[in-house]
Order: sequence, then C-alpha cells, then structure tokens
Amino acid sequence: MMDSPIIEIDGLGKKYRIGALREPYLSLRDSIARRTGHMWGVLRGKERVQHSQEDFWALKDVSFSVDRGESVGIIGRNGAGKSTLLKILSQITPPTEGRITMRGRVASLLEVGTGFHPELTGRENIYLNGAILGMTRAEIRKKFDEIVAFAEIGQFLDTPVKRFSSGMYVRLAFAVAAHLEPEILVVDEVLAVGDAEFQRKCLGKMGEVAREGRTVLFVSHNMGAISNLCPRTVLLVGGKLRTDGPSGGVISEYITLGAEGNCDVVWENPETAPGSEKVHLHAVRIVSEGVSSSNVDIQKDVMVEIEYWNLAPDTKLSVSIHLISAMGVEVLASANMHSANLDRDPWFGRPYPVGLYRTTCVFPGNFLNEGSYGINVILISSVTNIELYLRDVLSFTVHETGAMRQEYSGGWLGVVRPKLAWQTHCLDTAVCGSGPGGAE
Repeated sequence: MMDSPIIEIDGLGKKYRIGALREPYLSLRDSIARRTGHMWGVLRGKERVQHSQEDFWALKDVSFSVDRGESVGIIGRNGAGKSTLLKILSQITPPTEGRITMRGRVASLLEVGTGFHPELTGRENIYLNGAILGMTRAEIRKKFDEIVAFAEIGQFLDTPVKRFSSGMYVRLAFAVAAHLEPEILVVDEVLAVGDAEFQRKCLGKMGEVAREGRTVLFVSHNMGAISNLCPRTVLLVGGKLRTDGPSGGVISEYITLGAEGNCDVVWENPETAPGSEKVHLHAVRIVSEGVSSSNVDIQKDVMVEIEYWNLAPDTKLSVSIHLISAMGVEVLASANMHSANLDRDPWFGRPYPVGLYRTTCVFPGNFLNEGSYGINVILISSVTNIELYLRDVLSFTVHETGAMRQEYSGGWLGVVRPKLAWQTHCLDTAVCGSGPGGAE
C-alpha cells in the first residue's frame, strides 16, 4: 500500500480584512507609531475618513500534496502568498478555509526570531525548541554540540538571544531547525539575512536533510538555489497556485512573468507605505531615456529612481539597491555612499530634515547583458540600522537591439556585457608594414 503524502493541502484560503489592519503582521513599534499618528491627526482636526473595509485573499483555493522525502520550492513575486502559506503550514496563523494535513514533526525557519524566547539564552532556546518538537532532553543533548558548531555562536551561547544580531539569530535558528531531525523542514527567504558563506552552508545542510529522506519546503527568490535543491517547484501568483511541476519549466515561466513587470510602483500615503517609524517608501521607478519603462535598450542608460519620506528629523539615511538576475544571482550591490559613487551624493552623511526625497542610481548602457533583472531596495539609517529591505520591488528586461546580432548570432554569456577597450597590432612589419594595426 502506497504511503499517504506527508503534506496534503486542499482548497486552502486565507482572508484578511483591509481597513481593519494596515498589514497582516504589524510589529508593536508599528502599531504604536500608527496610533500616535492617528491621535495627532485628531488633535489637529485632520482625522482621516475611514475607508470602507474590504476582503483581501492572500491565498485562495490552493491545493497540492507533498510526498515524504520530497524537496519542493515555492516561488512567486512579493505578495503572491508564499510566506502566508508557510505560516499556515507552520501553524503560526490559521486558514480561513480549506484543510491541511501534516503527517510529521515540523521545524520552521520563517521570520527572524520566530520560535525563540528573547529573554532566554541560546542554550536554553535550543532545549526549548527541541521540547516543542517533542524531543527528549537526551535526544537534544546528542545534537547539542553539532548545533552550536554549525551556528558558530559558541562564545555567546549563554547570552540572552535578545542581544544577538540578526545574523546570529538566523544562524542559531537554522541550526536548531535543521539538526533536531524534523520530518518536515520549512524554510523561508530569511536565509538572505546571513552572509554568502553561511547561505552556502545552509543550502548544503538542506540538501543533506533531503538526502536523508526528510521533506523540505523552501521559499526563495534565488532561482539557482531552488533549481539545485528542489526537483519540483510550485509557482504562486496573486495568492493562487499557477503551476506545479519540474523546477526548470516552472522557473522559466516565473522569469517570463517577471519580464512583464511594471516599470514603477507608487505608494501615495506614507501611513500605508512600506517602511519604519523613520522612513517610508513613496515610489520606485525604472527610467530609460527620460521615460518609465520595463523594457530597456541594451545600449541605453537605465536609471533606478527611489523616492521616500523621511519622517524623523535629523536622520542620516543611505540608500542601497541589489540587482538580481532572473536566475536569482546577485549581480551587484550598490549604495549612495561616497566610496561606492562615481560622483558625490550631496545628501549622503547629512542629517535629513523631514520631507520627501529622491535618490537615483544609473547603470550605463552596454553594461548589463540581455535578460530580466529584479531590484531590491534597502534604506538604512545611522550606517547600520536597516529601516526597510524590500525584495523584488520591480523587474525590467534588457533587450539586444540588433547591433551585435550583425556580428555574433548566438546568446552572449554572463550577466554583464560591457564594451571594453580591445586593440590588435600586427607584430610582423614585413607582412603588415606600418599602417593601421602595424607594429608600434
């Protein structure tokens, strides 16, 4: 008799009430800031008229199953429902409709800090998480040294985790989730917080978990990692399951969808725009030849415009972008700091008065190769505090316009295709003489 799937999802849906909540997941800080803003509006006689409430389905009628030992990737643009699905599977939030069946212990690595008690030490949280998974103290002890070695936090083991950096948090959380032998390992894009070496280490461990016959669900924007780790991938679009199949074909479909992306996104109201209590986004645009466009001539400059409200007086802000290829490769990261700038940004390092600002970055023509690219936007205050990290904000596609096709008919390898200085000189003067290209 064939074993039942380890995960069964049937008609799953999750509904939120727009107007009742600004975001499905508000931090305490955001809630306080929002309430303070509301009270200030009342005192000034400018209380906003409440918009009528409406339903928003983060997920709708999603059905699929996962067999024991499968590694399944889950992909989609921001807002597609990926994280909502994982939170339901991890029993962090309940579904509005539908049914899920999980036939095994689940270890989840979702938001930074999920599942950890901030007042407890790293050591205590390892035992706490093991107990939540139903393991005995003796079972946890057998894995303890391996967890600590993998997380590389030995000297901070007896420090309360509230004092950990985000990177330390993630290293320990992943080590606990991967080493305590759950039947199902659920991992969200939170791995992006770690450095590149740690990400490779995590992906290697996830591959090892899969080879041991355990089940892995992996959400990522890194298509290379998805294709290497997961033979099968599920694509979510607008909260609905669009495609479920072999990863190569599903990733190709996702890339095609990305090429159809918008060339700008605008948030008109700073209260509902993404951000923090200090800064909120207003707009992100892709501009070429003075016009917003998601399709760019390979020979033309491409400008990324980022507009944002500074809400706190005298905040020193910096802006960074990450350019991601269609296969999830991080092509480059850049920022408006002086050391990374061909010019000097007059506002970098200066205290910002409260107001609306625009920061731009230009990729020169004949720099990027043909293909689709995504933009991640990061806003940072006081050098190290990340106020906003928004992934996959926009996508654009670079098109070859024909000049190279006259001399080279194939596709050009690589993610960049700059024009470089090439010269040929004939070293045999008896053959070439002293004409153009002759020996100097």
